[in-house]
Amino acid sequence: MFPYEVVSKFTETELHLYRYIMDNPEKVMYMRVRELADETHVSAASIVRFTRKLGYDGFSEFKVQLKQASKEKGKKKTADTIEVLEEFFERTLRRDYDEILDKAVDVIDDAQLVVFVGIGTSGILAEYGSRFFSNLQKRTFYIKDPFYPNAAQQFDNAVMVILSVSGETPQVIIQAQNMKQYGSKIISITNSSKNTLAGLSDINIPYYVTQEMIHETNITTQIPVLFLLEAMAKKTYNRHQI
Repeated sequence: MFPYEVVSKFTETELHLYRYIMDNPEKVMYMRVRELADETHVSAASIVRFTRKLGYDGFSEFKVQLKQASKEKGKKKTADTIEVLEEFFERTLRRDYDEILDKAVDVIDDAQLVVFVGIGTSGILAEYGSRFFSNLQKRTFYIKDPFYPNAAQQFDNAVMVILSVSGETPQVIIQAQNMKQYGSKIISITNSSKNTLAGLSDINIPYYVTQEMIHETNITTQIPVLFLLEAMAKKTYNRHQI
């Protein structure tokens, strides 16, 4: 109902209305335009302009959509994590994950430095991956700042492990392009193999779990990513323990 592109252009009055509606949706959906005007000290005309800016014919249509959004919000439930993981591990056992991981380990083992990259939740996992590999005696670095400058120029003989659920985050793709430009290898871990980042990668490891969105936020489970990071780290370490 409230696209970021529209909200970012709201005036102070419109932001005031937006905040009031977000704080009181159950109340607003049963108000008349004059009642909302009195409650927010905003003119009725401003409220109508506000709703039209959002793409509605007027306040009445806006209220209908507000009620619908409230119903959908109430019905929305998250997926059972155990079921999602059981599905992932069942597929993992059936697929040639060992072969893919071995190829990734070949690249990691030859590199002097492993650079982990991610943004948001993936950034936290990038930091975790860096620490886990370091615990197993591999030189690492992590980047979770999407605007980290010219990463590839600063790392010699490095491989970049990029974490991204969608594989379409612009800043992450720029980092991958920088790395490729300077001759470094790219290993990506994404939720599918059909995305821009996977296409840029030397090795892509997809985990294929059901994507979940709550309130426009991606809450897709990242436990498979932890599994893949730890599996790669242990395989890399074990190669030198024979």
